[in-house]
Amino acid sequence: MLDHLKKRRTQYALGKQLPIAESAVEELIREAIRHSPSSFNSQSSRAIILFGKQSDALWSIAKDALQAIVPAADFPATAARIEGFAKGAGTVLFFEDQDVVKSLQAQFPLYADNFPIWSEQSSGMAQLAVWTVLANAGIGASLQHYNPLINAGVSKTWDVPASWTLRAQMPFGSNEAPFPEKAFMDDQVRFRTYR
Repeated sequence: MLDHLKKRRTQYALGKQLPIAESAVEELIREAIRHSPSSFNSQSSRAIILFGKQSDALWSIAKDALQAIVPAADFPATAARIEGFAKGAGTVLFFEDQDVVKSLQAQFPLYADNFPIWSEQSSGMAQLAVWTVLANAGIGASLQHYNPLINAGVSKTWDVPASWTLRAQMPFGSNEAPFPEKAFMDDQVRFRTYR
């Protein structure tokens, strides 16, 4: 499993040629989310999987939304970044279902304040699981957060249930560039062990 995690890296240079069929990619994503942990087995994570023109449409929504707020002098760099995501084969949209969270809060009032936090943790684990299985299938990806800026456009375009809150976007595709060396901070700063 550790070797699988080590393959998960951020890839911005994406292409549209997937090493496996779209149906196989979809199944990997579904299975990764299905088997990701959640508090009280709430299974609050939701996903919309976009391929091809549907994925391109997402990044058009993002580009238009950003153009409305980014200074004109800075927009070319922003547009280039968004166009890079659109060069991929697809995008996973990650959501958390707030109806599930509210239901748990009502059932277990003692933990009510914790359920939104635990929901976010579940979402993060689902994102990591998807990213890891894609990486191990030879598929590049990165994790983006253009929510809530794109929420309205996403909800309208894909008829998203009102209770689903967008948390992240994961553009994916073929790896079109090697990964740079990854630097790690000193373990003495990051870890403590007591025996």
